[in-house]
Amino acid sequence: MSASRIALVTGANQGLGRALVEGLAARLHPDDLVLLTGRNPQRVEDAAREVTQLPGTRARVEGRVLDVTDTAAVAALAKELESRYGGVDIVVSNAVARLLPEDSQAARADEFIDVSNTATHAVLRSFGPALRPGGRLLVVASSLGTLGHLDPRLHHLFESASLDQVEETVESWRRAIHNGTATEEGWPVWLNVPSKVAQVAAVRAVAAARREHDLATGTLVASVCPGMVDTATSRPWFSDYSHAQSPSQAAVAVLDLIFAERVDPALHGELVRFGRALPWHDGTPPVEQDRIVTP
Repeated sequence: MSASRIALVTGANQGLGRALVEGLAARLHPDDLVLLTGRNPQRVEDAAREVTQLPGTRARVEGRVLDVTDTAAVAALAKELESRYGGVDIVVSNAVARLLPEDSQAARADEFIDVSNTATHAVLRSFGPALRPGGRLLVVASSLGTLGHLDPRLHHLFESASLDQVEETVESWRRAIHNGTATEEGWPVWLNVPSKVAQVAAVRAVAAARREHDLATGTLVASVCPGMVDTATSRPWFSDYSHAQSPSQAAVAVLDLIFAERVDPALHGELVRFGRALPWHDGTPPVEQDRIVTP
C-alpha cells in the first residue's frame, strides 16, 4: 500500500463499524486518513470526534455523512476520493439495517435489502475501480452467506453469477416477497439468509473478474464473517450470547486481514472467517423457527 493511505468504513457510528474505525486509526500513520461514515450527521460527527480523542489514535479521522442506499451518493464519494487522493486503499462495507424478531420480515424487506444488498452492489461498483493497487475491499457478511443455506432450487441463481446477475436475482427475490410468491419459489421467510448469500455472491463475482490483476498487485477483494458479535443489532437474536465477542474483539481478525503483508490467493473472492475461507457450498437451509444469528 502507498505511504499515505485512505480508508473508508460504512455503517461506522457504532458496533463493529466503529471498532474497525478505531482499529484502523490506531494501526495507520499520522498522514493517513480514515473516513467514518453513517446516515445521521450528529452521530457521525460525535463518533469521529470521540475516535480522534482516543489515546491510541494515530491517523486522521473524519466523519462523512453517507446514505449507502443512495447509489448516486456512493458513486460521488468514490469519484471525490479518486480525484482528491488518486483512489482509496481500504474500503469496508459494513452497513446493516436493524431487524428485530417481532418485526414483519416482508414489511421490512425493502429497507433491509436496500441497506444490505443494493448498498453492497453500489460499493462494489463504485469503489472497486477506485481501489489502488495493494488495497483491500471487504464486505462484512456472515457464515449464513454460504450457498448451502439456501434451498437447492435457488443455487443456480448465484452459482458463478456476474454482479449484474446477482443484482437481478435480488430484485426478483424482492418482487416475489411483494407478490407473495417467495415461499413457493423456495425463498426463506427470514431475510438474512438470502441477503447474506447475495452479498457473498456479489463479492465473488467482482473478485473473479479482477482476480489476475489483484493477485499480481497484492490487492484483496473478499467478504468477511467477524463471528458472533454482541451488538444492539444482533443481541435480540441470540439465545445464548455468553460466547459472543465485543465489537473490538471481533474487529481484530478483520483488521489482521486488512494489514496482512501478503494476499493469500486462497482468500481472494471468498468469505473469510478468522483468516480462513469458508466453503461456498457449505451449510443447510435453516428451519424458519430457528432464527438465531450464526457466527
